[in-house]
Amino acid sequence: MKYNNLGRTDIKVSEICLGSMTWGEQNSESEAHEQIEFALERGINFIDTAELYAVPPKPKTQGLTEKYIGTWLNKTGHRDKWILATKVAGPGLNWIRNGDIITPNGIKEALEGSLKRLQTDYIDLYQLHWPNRGSFHFKNSWDFDASEQDKEQVITQMLETLQALGDLVKQGKIRHIGVSNESTWGIAKYLELGKENNLPRMVSVQNEYSLLQRQFDLDLAELSHHEDVGLLAWSPLAAGALSGKYLNGACPKGSRGDISKDMWRHNEYSEPAIRAYYHLAKDYGLDPCQMAIAYCLTKPFMTSVIIGATNMAQLKNDIDACELKLSDDVICKIENIHRNYPKPI
Repeated sequence: MKYNNLGRTDIKVSEICLGSMTWGEQNSESEAHEQIEFALERGINFIDTAELYAVPPKPKTQGLTEKYIGTWLNKTGHRDKWILATKVAGPGLNWIRNGDIITPNGIKEALEGSLKRLQTDYIDLYQLHWPNRGSFHFKNSWDFDASEQDKEQVITQMLETLQALGDLVKQGKIRHIGVSNESTWGIAKYLELGKENNLPRMVSVQNEYSLLQRQFDLDLAELSHHEDVGLLAWSPLAAGALSGKYLNGACPKGSRGDISKDMWRHNEYSEPAIRAYYHLAKDYGLDPCQMAIAYCLTKPFMTSVIIGATNMAQLKNDIDACELKLSDDVICKIENIHRNYPKPI
């Protein structure tokens, strides 16, 4: 297992991060604990969660994922073996702080809830799950419009957010902070505000990245390189679509597509691209999931790839991707497919 610095900090995180959002929905507490223990044995030291998990988000499962992690930490006493990342939810979910935007008071309330569920005194990486102003992620890239934003209001909220997070860092409840589902402008503005006001620096960005979703390759990659804000890639398998299991109209029972009923990463636009990547893997004797994750790991801006699994076979297979080195020929053919299908989702 390779380890990378988390931004400009001295924290080293495994290049594979254990994702957890299925715990409490598709996975039981005992299954979650089994995954944590196996990942630890394989050298993973980085786990990501959020106050809104499990997914798909709903009131009755909100917070269960953090609770499952907390019971494992309490049972084993191994808090020191994990770099623990969680997130404060943005606006729009009426069962989490009435769907309100992220505010200083909301951050404090959310953090206290997470600390209690996780049964820990501190969070290594505390992230803003999505911006108050909205995001081009979550199916919004085709109609996201920043022209209606009130710039001064946005900047004021960002500064207030940084100040609240800074207070919590001073209290020792948070070690470092990051963003998620953010834009190049958003990250740059947070960095600017932090520097101008002697506030904590954003050390990472958690955005979607996969063979089907490569917006990060452009402006975000340039910012990441020059400012050392590494990517924590979520959905590297496009919610399992890159496995090929949804091809030809299939929808395996118990899969994400079956449970969420909204497999937007697999549609009439993405199916040709998925089919091309799937057959490329098969032509070279590669597992499609391992090829997809291994490709993500080739990127210089990649701090860690977040994997999620609903069974141990999937988890083992995905972790094994860190041992796969793609040939130049495979990478070249991946880029040819991307040229043909540059934005299929």
